[in-house]
Formats: sequence, C-alpha cells, structure tokens
Amino acid sequence: MTETALILFAHGARDPEWARPMQRVRLLLRQRAPALRVELAFLEFMSPDLRGCAESLVAEGVERILVLPMFIARGGHLKRDVPLLLAELRQRHPGTVFDLADAIGEAETVAQAMASHALSLLAG
Repeated sequence: MTETALILFAHGARDPEWARPMQRVRLLLRQRAPALRVELAFLEFMSPDLRGCAESLVAEGVERILVLPMFIARGGHLKRDVPLLLAELRQRHPGTVFDLADAIGEAETVAQAMASHALSLLAG
C-alpha cells in the first residue's frame, strides 16, 4: 500500500502534445523518488480528470493525496473549482487526507528558474 501519492494537476488541452512537459516532470519525479506514487490529472480536455485520478488512488488504499497544480499562478480554477472538488472528495473519503499545494509557478525556486532561463536566452 502506498501511503502518500502526488497528483500533478494540469489544465489540459485538445492537443495531446501539450501534456509533454507535465509527463516529463512526472518521469523525472519517478526517477528521483521511485517509491513515490506520482500521477498526472487534468481539469479538462484530457484524462484522467482530478476526481477520477483521486478515486483510483483512494481505491488502492492511498492515505494522503497531495495535489500540485502545474499552473503558473492561482486563478479562478484554483480559487474556486478545485477547492470544491477536494471538499467533495474529503466528504466521500474521510479516511484520506487531500492537500492542495500552491500553484507551481508561485514557488520561488520556479520563478528563479524561469528568470535564469530568460537571461540565458539573452546571453545566447
């Protein structure tokens, strides 16, 4: 049984290639932390959706699910939609802890990496 799982939660798009960066992050996490269960879920257009992904993990006996939004910033979906969905999941599965992290783009390390990348482009 896996005690904790991480769901990388992305918006989703109609073009399947759009998901490649998130798939790469999932792969890197699995390589760096092989014991950690890492899944990818989407808000719309792609599957699995967050509810389905979380339900599968709960069915497998996961005790804690951390949802990491792969968004640049916390907009309407993360302020309204996702908290409602997590509240519903908490009600349906009181034995499972559901945590919502800040949008990944709001992390200082990510902002620093984006700034470094932008400067490296200018440096040629």
